[in-house]
Amino acid sequence: MTIERARLRTLWQVGLLTAGFIILVAVSVSSLYLSNRARTDALWVTHTVEVESQISTVQLQLQRAESAMRGYLLSHEDNYLNDFARADALMAPSFARLEALTRDNPYEQEKVSELRSLTNQRLEQLRSVGERIKSGAAGEARSLLLETAAGDTTDRMRDISRDMRLEENRLFEQRTEASERTRFLSAVVTASGSALVVLLAILSIVLLRASTRARDEAQQELRDINLNLESTIDERTTDLREANQEIQRFAYIVSHDLRSPLVNIMGFTSELEELRGDIFNRIARYSRAAAAAPPESVPDSTSSDEPVLPPEDQQLSEDFSEALGFIKSSIGKMDRLISAILKLTREGRREFNPVVVDMRALVQEIVNATAHQATEAQAEISIDPLPNLVSDRLALEQIFSNLIENALKYLRNGVPGEITIRGRTKLGFVVYDITDNGRGIDPNDHDRIFDLFRRAGTQDKPGQGIGLAHVRALVRRLGGSITVSSELDKGSTFTITLPSKWNLSRQGKSYG
Repeated sequence: MTIERARLRTLWQVGLLTAGFIILVAVSVSSLYLSNRARTDALWVTHTVEVESQISTVQLQLQRAESAMRGYLLSHEDNYLNDFARADALMAPSFARLEALTRDNPYEQEKVSELRSLTNQRLEQLRSVGERIKSGAAGEARSLLLETAAGDTTDRMRDISRDMRLEENRLFEQRTEASERTRFLSAVVTASGSALVVLLAILSIVLLRASTRARDEAQQELRDINLNLESTIDERTTDLREANQEIQRFAYIVSHDLRSPLVNIMGFTSELEELRGDIFNRIARYSRAAAAAPPESVPDSTSSDEPVLPPEDQQLSEDFSEALGFIKSSIGKMDRLISAILKLTREGRREFNPVVVDMRALVQEIVNATAHQATEAQAEISIDPLPNLVSDRLALEQIFSNLIENALKYLRNGVPGEITIRGRTKLGFVVYDITDNGRGIDPNDHDRIFDLFRRAGTQDKPGQGIGLAHVRALVRRLGGSITVSSELDKGSTFTITLPSKWNLSRQGKSYG
């Protein structure tokens, strides 16, 4: 599978997920909107039914009032008069309810107002009928009641009620149609959304299966590549190991071969130093003979007495001695460097042995071994709790010995030394800090001090510039790293990071 195809498939998957999310949001929002709208339409339908019911209630109350008054006219019983009073009392709340229900419709508000006025007139006429019946004028009451029933008021009230019902029927049909349309739209949105979600699910499954096949093919290809890569790495590792071993053998042979002529130079230098006495004794004798001076006894070459020489020959003798001193000093330095190279090559050939190391005990042993140096330097060494690890004990001992001895060596004069060793764990590694308050290191020399035969700062202490290079080589072979943080006159902190569980497969093979 090419990168372009993988990228295109990823874009499709992202697009489908985005589309699915948008569809779900749209369906949810639309469903919520249509649901609220359907509920509103249903409420308006119910509202229409309530208005019609309230119109019927008003008519019923008026009919009850008329029936009660007719019954009172015929029987003169007070029960009918009480029924009229109850119907009359309920008329005002009924109209108030009807006005509240029709407040959204100005046309019906006008009709309700007119109907209420006519109803009040009719009730007033019925009250007059009742008063006449009470006063004994039953004939007048009957005539008035018949006149009221036959008047235009009744027809007008009937027409108003009919018009209001027609209006409500029209609104009922309109609102019912809107409710049905809303329900239909809701069903369409839900069905469409569900269909799109199913379609997206099918497309996602197809893409997922294609991605799975592509992943399986890529994994198989990666396994094949890894097999070839492991084979290539093994070959390169073998080549590097052989090359490194060859370099170590070459360094060992060169160092060993340099030692032989160096021994010869040292021997001949010693012989020159022994011949010096004879040479300058002869020079002194020949000088006196040339000056016709009486001969003096020539001291034996083994005598430590210096011959009496003229001033110019005395200067020559001193220059000769100084030159021999320089030669011997250079020979000694070269001998130490050759010994250091041989030590490095021997360490490079040594196979490490991983064991569980009690780091506090190991560092304490080193501190005890350097107690005399610490006392002379007026330094105090403190050890914080140190995490243990699995590594090569001898290599760790060499690393910490070198760093602690360096901390003691490069303390500031007149300042009591403070050296602290602390440790911590971090993501499968252990980190150790060796901190001192010594003379410090210029930031420009932080990398230089780890190079072979390179030193930094004032060279007032003995050394060949090999200790920190050896430390870095050991740390790298243990699969770790070493860094330094320091400023001049502010002390130094060397930080060593090592794997908490080192094994031979993680062993480095070079001092690079």
